[in-house]
Amino acid sequence: MPEHLRPLIASALDALQVRNLVLSIHDLSFPSEPDEDTGRGSPYTRGATRFLEFVRQLGFTGIQLGPQGQTSESNASPYDATLFSRNVLNVPLWPLAGGEGLGLLPPGRLAGIVSSRPVNEGPGPRYRHAFRAQRAALDEAWEALQRERGGGAARPAVREQVRRFEAFARANRDWLVRDALFEALCAEHGQRDWRRWAGPGEAARDAWLLAPAPGEAAACEARAQAVRARHGALFERYAFHQFLVHEAHGQLRERATRGGLKLYGDLQIGFSLEDAWAWQGLFLRTYLMGAPPSRTNPDGQPWNYPVLDPAGFFEPREGHAPGHRAGPVLRFMEARMDKMLAEYDGLRIDHPHGLVCPWVYRADAADPLRAVQQGARLFDSPALADHPELARHAIATAAQLDVSVPRHADGWVRSLTPEQVRRYSVLIDTIVASSRRHGRQLTDLLGEVLSTQPYPLQRVLAQYGMGRFRVTQKANLKEPSDVYRGENAAPEDWVMVGTHDTPPLWRVAEGWRKSDGLREQADYLAWRLHPDAGGREAFARRLREEPGLLEQAKFADLFASRAQNVSIFFADLLGMTEVYNVPGTVNEENWSLRVPQDYGREYAEKLTRNAALNLPRALALALRAGDAAQRARHQSLIEALEAAAPGPRP
Repeated sequence: MPEHLRPLIASALDALQVRNLVLSIHDLSFPSEPDEDTGRGSPYTRGATRFLEFVRQLGFTGIQLGPQGQTSESNASPYDATLFSRNVLNVPLWPLAGGEGLGLLPPGRLAGIVSSRPVNEGPGPRYRHAFRAQRAALDEAWEALQRERGGGAARPAVREQVRRFEAFARANRDWLVRDALFEALCAEHGQRDWRRWAGPGEAARDAWLLAPAPGEAAACEARAQAVRARHGALFERYAFHQFLVHEAHGQLRERATRGGLKLYGDLQIGFSLEDAWAWQGLFLRTYLMGAPPSRTNPDGQPWNYPVLDPAGFFEPREGHAPGHRAGPVLRFMEARMDKMLAEYDGLRIDHPHGLVCPWVYRADAADPLRAVQQGARLFDSPALADHPELARHAIATAAQLDVSVPRHADGWVRSLTPEQVRRYSVLIDTIVASSRRHGRQLTDLLGEVLSTQPYPLQRVLAQYGMGRFRVTQKANLKEPSDVYRGENAAPEDWVMVGTHDTPPLWRVAEGWRKSDGLREQADYLAWRLHPDAGGREAFARRLREEPGLLEQAKFADLFASRAQNVSIFFADLLGMTEVYNVPGTVNEENWSLRVPQDYGREYAEKLTRNAALNLPRALALALRAGDAAQRARHQSLIEALEAAAPGPRP
């Protein structure tokens, strides 16, 4: 889309009182240029830079990334990645191979990685190839730097990079040492599952080295120091890899800022295997976190995530008294928030229920799925016969519960005092305080509240004017009060047709056309977008019959809502039908969908058929949905948008 259209899009967003138009895309979905494509995307490649400029020219104001921690060779899910270390699979190799860089990789090394990709195999083999090839290349770059660094005649550029690396290592020593220690112990034990680590003598302590039992602190510290001494090269190499990916992220942040794009991070609720080991002293021992049965997942999901122990929120005996001191859990949260807010302009808070009223189930259950279905909320269970241990964590009292509804229902807790809300709000308070300390706007905190919003969570978010997600493809059009309907959105909400956990709109619409859903959607959208009742039926007929018009109207419904924040998943933007992730399933197709390399040409061609998001057209439809005075006020803008919209004229 031509650059001159960006001001037109901005004017339309302003007229519709939309503050944020954000594209959602995870790291591995970014495109790469052909000569740098290792088989996995990264937001830091030249191809990603070109794609982000394409997105900026379309009129987007921000980019929502997924979690960017280190994933493992066997699990590509970003939601199971590390919390402090970044994913070194994102390091762009082109600069290391000599392209505007130091040339730390030998000639032909990157070309060899690109040419050896298993392009005819499935996403699993492609990911594992990229994982191994990337790690090997980064090791080569480190060895080359070490040789030049120790040779006494290092180039000025190399000396400058070493200076920056050493400064980075000093500034981030705490988490670098902690995460590298895990890698060193994996090497010693020959596996990454720390729950299976065993050995004679000092090695017997490794599984709980950073969470020593009473009387074991000195021995554990001695063991950690011995491991660091024995694996000094590993620790330094680990820090260098992290330096490279953090520098690349800093460069992306600078480019985004120059281009007027906000960069949003993702505060995942889960813990990686590494972090579960490192921070196990902060967790409850007998319970895990999952998702209860819900409209989104009727069976529930046993996530196997640790649960932060409320006993560690504050120092002992200080409780919630004024002037209380943060305990180890809050210090952990503050450290995590400080790092993230130094790297992003805003944050998506993944499953905030887990911070306010987590759904927990027994860790020792033989059948985790059944256990999560029979679980309970940590702070909402003062007197459950099947979970008596939770009574000591209860904030809500028995008198405040509605036991006539399931314990996972939004209305299970029906009333709270302000003091109780404050107790539920401890972890969210920490996030908000950190955001303010870093100069962030609370409007740039996105709470991922989907179909369920328990009363305690509702009260906590309301304190800060934080909204919820409205995923309109899921709306029940037979229920006027349904939370996903566009007309029920509040200004503070975020609206979207889909997320990374839903099928793309274009795939869903195919299903509507094969069922009664087509007429229902068309009638609803005509009611939403066509203010003249006299012509509404004719408009509904056009929505049913004209290819792609229904989908454009579905996008327009977002902009016509009262919500000031709109999020578009990349597959919805580009008219793709492939599914990025199927929640509750483990398969190698998940987390593998990428933007096509030839996205520009494909997008332009799809616009001629209304087969991708036509932003000027959707905005014009949304502006026409206003009352007569609004339409008159914006008539020239509507006409300009319609004239600029590619493809068939309405």
